[in-house]
This record gives sequence, C-alpha cells and structure tokens, in this order.
Amino acid sequence: MAEQTSKQLPTRGVELGTGAPFHPRLGDLALDLAEGGQIGVVVALPSDSAKSYHLRLPGGGGDWRARADGTTLRPVAVPVTHVTPQRRDVVYDTRAQQAALSVTVHHEDGGNSESVLILTPAQVELYHLQLEKLIERRKKAREQGL
Repeated sequence: MAEQTSKQLPTRGVELGTGAPFHPRLGDLALDLAEGGQIGVVVALPSDSAKSYHLRLPGGGGDWRARADGTTLRPVAVPVTHVTPQRRDVVYDTRAQQAALSVTVHHEDGGNSESVLILTPAQVELYHLQLEKLIERRKKAREQGL
C-alpha cells in the first residue's frame, strides 16, 4: 500500500467551490467549474458591454460565458518539463525528521517557479548511495577519456 502523506477527502467530480475568484487575462486558459471542469481560452473579458467572461474551446469550437466575478473559474496549470536543484544548502529538520532541498521547477511555457523537495531519512540514504555510484561512474569515464 502506498504511503499517504496527507489526509484528503476523495473527490467525486468537479463541484462549485467558494475559493478565491480567478480573474484571467485575455488569451489565458481557464477551467470553468460551472461547465463541469471544461477548459477554455478567454476570448473576451467582462466590460460595460459584456457582463461575463467569454471562453472558447482551445483550437476552436464551442463557446460559452462564465460569471464576471470569476468565482467559477480556476487557473490551468502549465505542465512541468523538469526540476533542477538550486545552489543552496540542504536543510535537515530534526523535529520533522526530513530534509528539504530547494529546487527550481521549469514549466513548458518557459516559466519557472521555486519549490522544495522534501526527503525522508530513508530517501536521503538511498539517494546518497545512488549519487555516490553515479559520481564513481563519471570519474571512471573521465579517466578513460570518454
């Protein structure tokens, strides 16, 4: 059985929430909870003449309107391409018995964000052994001129 890191209630489908409203810009992707989680491109913003967001399916197709207050809209996450460690010391929290490694998360759109990779003591030991082997292989390859 997989480890459970936090207690979460199971999701039974997309429901309207009372979270903070999302106010997308023109051209942004937005998920609309009122449309069953449908994702659309924002093609028009609320204004004096239009009292709602106008969304269209990516690539064209169906159009719909979403509430102007943004309460049914949510941002669409940009896919991650890779994660790289930052040049900072790893921190070990003895109380929580975990290590924290600062990382940069690189996204498909060219943007990036900072985060933290949390490791248990067992993971630290495992990665220590794996990295030690990797360093040894690299050293041998350099000696052989590869």
